Amino acid sequence: MRRVRYESTGGPLFLEEAPVPAAGPGELLVRCEAVGVTLPVVRKVREAAEPIALGGEIAGEVVAIGHGVTRFRPGDRVTGLCFGHGYADFAVLHEAMASPVPGTASAVDAVALVRSGLVAFGALEAARPEPGESALVTAAASGVGHLALQLARVRGAARVVAAVSDAGKAEFVRSLGADEVVGYDAPDWGEPVDYALDAVGGDLLTPAIAALAPGGRLVAYSSGGGTVRAYDLLVGAKSVIGFQMALIARGEPQLYERWRKELWRLFAEGALRPAVHAEFALEDAAQAHGVIESRSNLGKVVLRP
Repeated sequence: MRRVRYESTGGPLFLEEAPVPAAGPGELLVRCEAVGVTLPVVRKVREAAEPIALGGEIAGEVVAIGHGVTRFRPGDRVTGLCFGHGYADFAVLHEAMASPVPGTASAVDAVALVRSGLVAFGALEAARPEPGESALVTAAASGVGHLALQLARVRGAARVVAAVSDAGKAEFVRSLGADEVVGYDAPDWGEPVDYALDAVGGDLLTPAIAALAPGGRLVAYSSGGGTVRAYDLLVGAKSVIGFQMALIARGEPQLYERWRKELWRLFAEGALRPAVHAEFALEDAAQAHGVIESRSNLGKVVLRP
């Protein structure tokens, strides 16, 4: 089979021939039809001290199952998070991380919706939104952000502000329900909001907290780091809440599954529209990473093995 790999920090990515992996105990062997490209994986290629397996969201057909698998069988269509080599023709997926893909959805729909949607859904849950409140979503045109702004509206937000890195993304986020669009470098982000979902971190934390109304909540789910000054929280009785999807997946599987079902329900009803910026062939993985690095994507970037 074909597989994308790299040998040193920063790349380059290259295609190689590799043996088809075997499904171990509790695992599924999946023929990959779509692979989601994520910012955390792109960052690790650039920053990790040692090369990593290029994993992430995959979707496709189960071709073999390992000992102890009970929920799936060969021929089923699944999606899930692969922790090994996912940029490949075949990948191994642990049963606990897999979920079925409805017959009405494509593999591309699945990788654009499920993992990014779960992060967006969980971050929104952490914000404890109330109907009629106002929301701010940073990285609003990203794979997670464009779903988060739609979910905020579904959950009753009366006003949704989208923060984007480029003014050229304004039309896209407005088409998905944003009432207002602000650039990261804007000196004023408008009327304060009740809660913010921040996927950027770093230097953007300060203006995001400043955009909160008194008593406002910011949910930080970015891998971008950053520092929050205690004084900025004290003066407005504001709070920052950290959210990590892995803790839910490992510690609350029933909640994780409930959220997945809700995402598919909203998708089926047309209330949630995952957008795909572009699809790339496996051999063009470096170009796909370049789109994510440049922050030019409108929605999800997908590889098609």
